[in-house]
Amino acid sequence: MHISLTPELENAVKAKVATGHYNNASEVVREALRQSLLRDQENQWIAREAAIGFAQLEAGQSVEIQSEQHFIDLVRGQE
Repeated sequence: MHISLTPELENAVKAKVATGHYNNASEVVREALRQSLLRDQENQWIAREAAIGFAQLEAGQSVEIQSEQHFIDLVRGQE
């Protein structure tokens, strides 16, 4: 597989390799792709949770938060 990068991105990859944290450009690109895929998964989770929360709000299934401690207790399931 061959990829083309803009000069700016190519310089960024070279700078990453120069730090010594990566052995070559392929490692930098693989790590960037792994991070991108992880971010996509996290964004999908957030979107699902937001949709659930919105549906609960629309259905009147909400709780008024009385304080920061009340919120913490709700998150921990200690209400």
